[in-house]
Amino acid sequence: MLRRVERLLIDLSICAVLGLGLVITANVLLRALFNSGLPDSTVIVAELMVAAVVLPLAATTASRSHIAVEFVTNRMPPRVADGLIVFGSLFGMLALAPLIWAGGREALGAIEKSSFFFGELHLPKWPGRVIFLVGMVIAWLRLAVMVVTDIRTLKSGGRLTDDHPKEAV
Repeated sequence: MLRRVERLLIDLSICAVLGLGLVITANVLLRALFNSGLPDSTVIVAELMVAAVVLPLAATTASRSHIAVEFVTNRMPPRVADGLIVFGSLFGMLALAPLIWAGGREALGAIEKSSFFFGELHLPKWPGRVIFLVGMVIAWLRLAVMVVTDIRTLKSGGRLTDDHPKEAV
């Protein structure tokens, strides 16, 4: 189920990146050709950037594709490296908790107050806030699932890391 949600969020992120390209291109062309521009293009770009960055976070986490300091962990015993992976996931959960709390307050506040961006279109603020909150919550859930799965793997005698250090590319 979580993988399906992650796939949906990746697809939405791809749409956001395509939308970014479209808005920026249209704005540049309108400015160059007609000395005009799209109304509220900076707000639209900022909101699409939130979606492009935050929505694929859970899938990135699931594939363990975050930046890692492998030159240190490759020299450690596998059990220590495995323990650091679990610690990193737990630390990530702790780090995301205040972001989720603040994002939830911000999203609820924007919805309750019907906040909007000042500009020609008076775009509402809540969609970007809700997108941020959804991305963070799904990433936190993915980390929680990974912690439970990784601990079970370690208790059963399995390994999370390779026995051999990776070759430098």
